[in-house]
Amino acid sequence: MDVLGNLKTFLAVASYGGFSEAARKLHVVPSVVAKRIGQLEKTVGSRLFERSTRSVVLTEAGQQLQTRAAGLMADFDDLVSSVKRDDSKLEGHIRIMAPTTLTMVYLGQVLNAFLEKHERITMEVALVDLSSNPQEQGFDMAISGRTASYEGVIDVPLCPVRPMLFAAPAYVAVKGEPAHPRELIDHSCLVFAPTGINWQFQSARGAISVEVKPRLLADDNRTLLDAATRGMGVVALPLYVARDALAAGALQPLLARFPLQETWFRAYMPRRSHKLVRVQALVDWLGSHLEKFMAAQGESQTRSRPKSR
Repeated sequence: MDVLGNLKTFLAVASYGGFSEAARKLHVVPSVVAKRIGQLEKTVGSRLFERSTRSVVLTEAGQQLQTRAAGLMADFDDLVSSVKRDDSKLEGHIRIMAPTTLTMVYLGQVLNAFLEKHERITMEVALVDLSSNPQEQGFDMAISGRTASYEGVIDVPLCPVRPMLFAAPAYVAVKGEPAHPRELIDHSCLVFAPTGINWQFQSARGAISVEVKPRLLADDNRTLLDAATRGMGVVALPLYVARDALAAGALQPLLARFPLQETWFRAYMPRRSHKLVRVQALVDWLGSHLEKFMAAQGESQTRSRPKSR
């Protein structure tokens, strides 16, 4: 019995949500997938999926196995590749989760340049904006601007970013310009879903938290940018997203005396991945290039770098 093959099939079904889609990805027929899952369920002594005509859902035992199996398969793949690896050169596979807008604007170029420099590295990049544990998903790294903490996962600060508040001049002409963050409760707000509806501001008297009412809630900054330039409301965006619209006069900054709380893009890595030379090299590469990019976008205020955790 091919236990590792069965585990790989199990992870494919869990990832793609069905036997047929997993079969297509694995280049086998669905009956082979069903046979492998049956063998694995016999091995672990428990059902791993609840099956219906419309869906395949992980059982509690399946969820527990997925959490451990993803890291196990990644460790095995790295073990196999390390046997034939030339330690004088970087090589191997890196799986990354990265935020959509930053990747489309700049990060994709940085990752491609890294691949171009290291021809023996292969890479898989998945665009994910919600906070997600890379260890549970079987990834070597998750790049995120959200603050999170996961057991067995190390995070390394890459670069700072301070979102700013913007609105279209046409919106301000009709609704007026807020003079204080608390006035935002009377405004239409365009909200980035992963960061939520509580906007945090800085003031001379300390932090101010405002719970805004979203007219639009989206997990893509480009969608929010378009809505803001149409005069649909007030939006909090990183300067690198809003820069062109600001220069063209399609947006204007708001509440300059009350800056939004800064965040840091971080690389989240399972401990097993953090030790890999190729992953460490990529973290250094990302930190250097992202800091330069943010500085060029006007994000270069002096800040102290938070510690890795």
